[in-house]
Amino acid sequence: MDGRRRVDNFRGPYELTEETPVYVISVAAQLSGLHPQTLRQYDRLGLVSPDRTAGRGRRYSARDIELLRQVQQLSQDEGINLAGIKRIIELENQVAALQSRVAELEAALDGAAAAMRQREAAVHASYRRDLVPYQEVQQTSALVVWRPKRQQQD
Repeated sequence: MDGRRRVDNFRGPYELTEETPVYVISVAAQLSGLHPQTLRQYDRLGLVSPDRTAGRGRRYSARDIELLRQVQQLSQDEGINLAGIKRIIELENQVAALQSRVAELEAALDGAAAAMRQREAAVHASYRRDLVPYQEVQQTSALVVWRPKRQQQD
């Protein structure tokens, strides 16, 4: 894992998102408060992997800058080593992917439930209205005798 969460939603050729790689390494270093060599080291370790230009130059996005700040905070303030930080980033990415998958499955489940309700309503609408529900008759000890009427002969 390279510590990035990619969102592939292109808005237009000239619209910038937080995923758009626009910052060269010197600007990214200033924005994150780190030395450019530290950014190169994080790239080698796979903590933050910026996009590359055709000439192999690094280009950082706003999300990359945010991730660099997070790595710095975990390293300096929390005392977590770089291997631990890499694992934290990987787990955060897995959690985000799983949350996205759960949302997809919930949407699919909602769609299936709605389709089932529609089919159920269609079945109920197709019932014959001339049929009446059967109700059990309470049993009694009364005896009923039925005799058919005889036809009279002329």
